[in-house]
Amino acid sequence: MIRLEISWQVTNSDMKVPVKVLPHGIGLPLPNYASLGSAGVDLYAAVSNSITIKPGTTAAVPTGLSIALPNGYEGQVRPRSGLARKHSIGVINSPGTIDSDYRGEMKVLLTNFSTKNYIVSRGDRIAQMVLARYDRIEWYETQELPDTERGEGGFGHSGK
Repeated sequence: MIRLEISWQVTNSDMKVPVKVLPHGIGLPLPNYASLGSAGVDLYAAVSNSITIKPGTTAAVPTGLSIALPNGYEGQVRPRSGLARKHSIGVINSPGTIDSDYRGEMKVLLTNFSTKNYIVSRGDRIAQMVLARYDRIEWYETQELPDTERGEGGFGHSGK
């Protein structure tokens, strides 16, 4: 019998990101990909006791992790589609940005958009994070911008 082992941690990059596990994050998984095609890694709730997010409120849910992203990268914290569809739970500042020079604990601003209480328990998958490359640019003032076909059209000018 042939046994295949599949690792969802396969990457096309040699980039390794240091992760510091804080005391209340011990025992929880490091950020990880749910499937081979996942763009984002799952983030987990590092709460010692369950917390209740009441309808219309937001809670800063700890992950128990601090990270050191390389310069030129950001972590984009996004909602999980399953939580949004099943429970109307989202990330209020989506996507939240983890800057490369931030060394504090990552926390997820979960908002309850439903009419029912939502309980977050230790180890729940609460959000996903996508690493994105960015360039820093130099801004300069000018009196004229180059013309485009669109011009100043915006806010739905192109139709449905």
